[in-house]
Amino acid sequence: MDSAAEAPVAPLAVGTSYPVPDAKALTARVLDGLRGAADPKAARAVAVSALQAAKADASAGFEAHFRAAPREARALISAQAALTDVLVQVTLAAAMRLHPLANPTEAERIAVLGVGGYGRAEMAPQSDVDLLFLTPWKITPWAESVIETMLYMLWDLKLKVGHSSRTVKDCIRLGREDITIRTALLEHRFICGHRPLAEELDAKLWGELFKNSGPEFIEAKLAERAERHKRQGGQRYVLEPNVKEGKGGLRDLQTLYWIGKYLHRVPSAEGLVGAGLLSRDEFDSFARAEDFLWAVRCHLHFITGRPTDSLTFDLQVEVAARMGYRDTAGRRAVEHFMQDYFRLATRVGELTRVFLTELEARHAKREASLFGIFKLTKRVKSGYKLVQGRIDVVDPKDFLTDKLNLLRVFEEALRTKYLLHPNVMRIVAANLDLIDDEMREDPEAQRIFLDLLLKHGNPERSLRRMNELGVLAAFIPEFEPIVAMMQFNVYHHYTVDEHIIQTISCLAQIEREELVEDLPLSSSILKEGVNRRVLYVALLLHDIGKGRPEDHSILGAQIARRVAPRLGLDAEECETVEWLVRYHLLMSDMAQKRDIGDPRTVRDFAKAVKSRKRLDLLTVLTVCDIRGVGPGTWNNWKAMLLRQLYKQTAEALEGGLETLNRENRQEEATRALTERLANWDPAVLDHETTRHYAPYWQGLSTDTHEVFARLLQGLGDNEIRIDLHPDPDRDATRACFALADHPGIFSRLAGALALVGANVVDARTYTSKDGYATAVFWVQDIEGHPYEVARLPRLRQMIDKTLKGEVVAREALKDRDKIKKREREFRFPTHIMFDNEGSDIYTIIEVDTRDRPGLLFDLTRTLATNNIYIASAVIATYGAQVVDTFYVKDMFGLKLHQKHRQEALEKKLRQAIAEGAERASA
Repeated sequence: MDSAAEAPVAPLAVGTSYPVPDAKALTARVLDGLRGAADPKAARAVAVSALQAAKADASAGFEAHFRAAPREARALISAQAALTDVLVQVTLAAAMRLHPLANPTEAERIAVLGVGGYGRAEMAPQSDVDLLFLTPWKITPWAESVIETMLYMLWDLKLKVGHSSRTVKDCIRLGREDITIRTALLEHRFICGHRPLAEELDAKLWGELFKNSGPEFIEAKLAERAERHKRQGGQRYVLEPNVKEGKGGLRDLQTLYWIGKYLHRVPSAEGLVGAGLLSRDEFDSFARAEDFLWAVRCHLHFITGRPTDSLTFDLQVEVAARMGYRDTAGRRAVEHFMQDYFRLATRVGELTRVFLTELEARHAKREASLFGIFKLTKRVKSGYKLVQGRIDVVDPKDFLTDKLNLLRVFEEALRTKYLLHPNVMRIVAANLDLIDDEMREDPEAQRIFLDLLLKHGNPERSLRRMNELGVLAAFIPEFEPIVAMMQFNVYHHYTVDEHIIQTISCLAQIEREELVEDLPLSSSILKEGVNRRVLYVALLLHDIGKGRPEDHSILGAQIARRVAPRLGLDAEECETVEWLVRYHLLMSDMAQKRDIGDPRTVRDFAKAVKSRKRLDLLTVLTVCDIRGVGPGTWNNWKAMLLRQLYKQTAEALEGGLETLNRENRQEEATRALTERLANWDPAVLDHETTRHYAPYWQGLSTDTHEVFARLLQGLGDNEIRIDLHPDPDRDATRACFALADHPGIFSRLAGALALVGANVVDARTYTSKDGYATAVFWVQDIEGHPYEVARLPRLRQMIDKTLKGEVVAREALKDRDKIKKREREFRFPTHIMFDNEGSDIYTIIEVDTRDRPGLLFDLTRTLATNNIYIASAVIATYGAQVVDTFYVKDMFGLKLHQKHRQEALEKKLRQAIAEGAERASA
């Protein structure tokens, strides 16, 4: 019989320490089983049954093996490919037995090849199997039957098979037309069948298709890479990265290998060293990154049982545990794991840059160079030269004789606006040990570093490159622990070091007057002038204390005390930097977690800040800090709060703290309302301006006072009046409620709002002297946009039903109060604090815990059932974490001074939170 029908079994092309079934023995067993089968369908079932058992045994062994050595993925991905080889080889043999040929012709030959990842012999547990069925000419009915039978068997084995049936001619033609097909063919590997066919394809691919088309292939692959990064978010530090497709992921490494193979026919990634595209050290980094990323990807596949490549928050925790990471003081295992992940992703980025520049040097067309002939170019200083529009050094030895050049080169790049050539990057990264204490104390080094921050207008460019190459951590060793440090919450979109660079970028944008419309206050502060050295250094150091058990502001201030003098700041500047780092959250906390309508809030803040100079610096730092957290974090609401707090504090600092008293505020507010309602009957107007207590006048705007004045006119005892009005200044809808006061009103309104999908971001409630409740809530929808006024009828209906007791909010919220699966792994310990100093007439209760839809209702209901009157609630949300602050009095109108009352109330609040959390996770 012709060898075409024999289906010769290829030797295992992939060596592995994992136990893989023996192909010859399994083929013999399956073919033996086919003899007794009654019909082809039964025969196929016999073959599949034997293969399924072998596959299940091997897969169970693979998983156990991998759990025991959870970081050694190289052997696993080879074993997965070897197991697949066996299954493909046996199915071909079985299919040929089921479709015998007495006298096969030349046309009736078939070769089976692996392409893509399978062709490369790298497979994760749930990877697709990409097969190419190769025939000499147009496919014959016999070959069609063999292929169909094979595919049915492989599908019955639950393999995800991608396949194509082509002639050699087809492959060349389609490969020429389509770059994706060409890339898959680049990694073809003979598995079984008629080997000469596979050899013919190999010769034609290298002789006709790949030859002389290198530049075209490089261009296509780089365009593909850029598009892929754009789809994945364009950031190396996306907090839920895609291990395969994301920036710094496996596909980036594979792209390097594809290009190297296409140009130099290297048999493996290691061949890139021989081709001169990577140094040995760089290849070792390549291999380390690849091993780590493959390990992560394999764990994802085993955990989910699907080809999952996205490292979502819930999966990060499990992968970290499987890979042996453990919690330490101040940091969770998942944060250590993700720090390693991001550091490797950065390294992949460096390798890619080095590799691509090397390629450009060899293959770039002159006219396609980054800098055309007619472009104006800046001259570089002596010792440097331009290579392909990038700064390189003339003589590396000479460059290293003065270690300050390790900083100067970044200054030269900023000055000339050229990128650094990878040769320079290699030299800098290999000589970081030259940056020692002597250099850190050198005034010239300090000058260069401060100039990088202050002089050229885009400091983030040099900081990011210095950080990626390790220079930043070498020059400021205290920076090293926060490099690629991830904070495991939904609030922070970036790692700590990237967040710091984003904040500095924001400050530079304000200085360049690019954000005058978005940030009028910060822009005007900088225009009037502040100490830029202090501001830039404070931003650089503001989060340097993160990742340890201690309060990062206190620890950061201690670090700043050491670092600021080393950066060349004088004693007064150092003291201001230390103060800014220590209190960098103060303004944000005061604005977002306290009622800034209460004069005491502003008075306390003004006392802490002490001077207009510090207020200006802290305001700009706070704005940059919030904007640097991530897209969408800064909004009109926060802008309005900070502007209000700044304005009132500036007035207090200039006019004296005594300007901040209730009487002044009340007089101003009643006068403004009187002017607004000048056409009202004087007696009615007098009644309106005398019926409310002082907090009402100081806590609301004249617009809101006018709304309530109209709502209260002729209000019946059983009537509820509602006014919904978009408040674009706050990115929210203002909901005003006027009704006869009764206990627990705040809680019932909060419950009704939760039931119609309105998320409360701020609230005030006041009771008039004649027994009416005036409650105002600022609400957003689930997306964080102003709640639609068109939904008012449903809201009115729900409030009516809730107040009448027809709908019990607690029961109705049970099904809606769920936490998304991907967010369940976030841990936020509950902190409850009682403060009797922050307000003259109220006790402030601050509850810091995990957010969920029904939380505000649960807390306010608990306070109401314990006879606590809520005057206002301030809600600050940080991703999945929330701080709800309540200004309260007891039923007698007094503060909660007794310790035992505070403890009893705290216990009940904790119980309400715990019961709600249990409900949300059910």
